Amino acid sequence: MNYWTRTPRWMKALFPAFVWEKQDVNPAVYLTFDDGPHPEITPFVLEQLRHHHAHATFFCIGHRVVQYPDIYQQIFIEQHGIGNHTYDHLDGWKVPSHKYVDNVMLAAVHINSHLFRPPYGHITPWLYRKIKQNIPEMQVVMWDVLSGDFDTSLSPQSCLEIVLFKARPGSIIVFHDSEKARPRMEYALPRVLAYFEKKGWEMKALPYQKISH
Repeated sequence: MNYWTRTPRWMKALFPAFVWEKQDVNPAVYLTFDDGPHPEITPFVLEQLRHHHAHATFFCIGHRVVQYPDIYQQIFIEQHGIGNHTYDHLDGWKVPSHKYVDNVMLAAVHINSHLFRPPYGHITPWLYRKIKQNIPEMQVVMWDVLSGDFDTSLSPQSCLEIVLFKARPGSIIVFHDSEKARPRMEYALPRVLAYFEKKGWEMKALPYQKISH
């Protein structure tokens, strides 16, 4: 499995309209979690965040929000951020464009946020324009550091080391609250949170706003 654990500068320069990192006055990192909510894994994540006085952003799949509304509401109650991750976790490089845009719009009915992260990071300029035509406020959020927790060939320790060695102030970091990522995420996350807490870095949610329907 080939992927960049830290997004190269040329990629960020190629798509300057997307959010890749976010600088702050004080050192901070922005933890994000894709593919939830999940009835067991998301509560684990929320518990860990609470324990370390951290906040994060959850890029949710629409049909899972419908399936687990109580867990989705708990994300709000604990003052974390939310974002749209399509309704069915579609790959923007593999499905018809109109189907993809419709899927994003369907998710937006249940996920009222101007933040959007395409599954797998797969999006085309045409898809981006069409999504913006439908939801002008929509902001695509990518990442600076990819933990690799989804990679079943990666050890939990390696997942942890990727984040500790590659994160820097302003990094947007991707984890997953999903079954596939669970063994690596559940090992790495508590240690990542403890590490940044000890360094005195803030762990913040990305600010988001509601969209106009």
